[in-house]
Amino acid sequence: MSIYFRNTPVSAPFMFESLGNHWNQDTINRPDGYPYYHYLQTEKGTGRIEVNGKHYTLGANEGILIAPSVPHSYHRESTSWITMFATFTGTLAGSIPSMTDNQDVILIPKEQGLNIRKLISYSLRKYHEPTPNMKSLSSDCYNLLMNFMDCAASPKIQDNPLYQRYVVPVIKEIETRYQQDITAAELSQSVFVSTQYLSRLFQRFLGCSVYEYVTMYRISRARELLLSKPDMKIQDVACASGFSDSSHFIAMFRKITGTTPLDFRKMY
Repeated sequence: MSIYFRNTPVSAPFMFESLGNHWNQDTINRPDGYPYYHYLQTEKGTGRIEVNGKHYTLGANEGILIAPSVPHSYHRESTSWITMFATFTGTLAGSIPSMTDNQDVILIPKEQGLNIRKLISYSLRKYHEPTPNMKSLSSDCYNLLMNFMDCAASPKIQDNPLYQRYVVPVIKEIETRYQQDITAAELSQSVFVSTQYLSRLFQRFLGCSVYEYVTMYRISRARELLLSKPDMKIQDVACASGFSDSSHFIAMFRKITGTTPLDFRKMY
């Protein structure tokens, strides 16, 4: 069993308020919820979660993220229930709702849970070092939050045939070609629909235009580079994220995140 609780001031954009694994989970009842975003994942056994009157069962490597102040409870359904957990804070923790599409609950499937399990175990090992690298741990925290962002899409949306037929292929194309000069017209041609129709589908399912989605995806990649490669020049980050002009990159980064790339990096 390995557990960490924050004992330093909140100074980084994203920080673990607590982190643990190999925990022999007992019954928990929180009628007023938890003050931070709270993630729980099964390592062994089975647990039952109740959130706002809905019940969820977590098997091995399945997890659940619960928003702050959301009433919930959970208890083991097997003889023993071994879990890992993480809670989140930071100077930019106010952006987590937008990262998770303002959802109270996000379920994590086994495939994603395996990635999260490795990341939590890796981060916990860093806390056992004589002088933990808090910058590196903050980057780990952000990477873990990005996993929740990937799972935030509503299941009803994912099951819609129009979403699967037109939006999903375009999203995959964006994720593959975001470093290139791609246009909404090219993306719409790849799924054989008009630019206007594809834009309406993006607005319907994702709440943004195709151009806005491309921009936000590029900014998310830029954030990762700013955190993982602190010596990388801003203009190089812009280029690697798909922006041909660093001034445009800085302007869009400020518009979406509320800060400049340089100030984002200085927080570390």
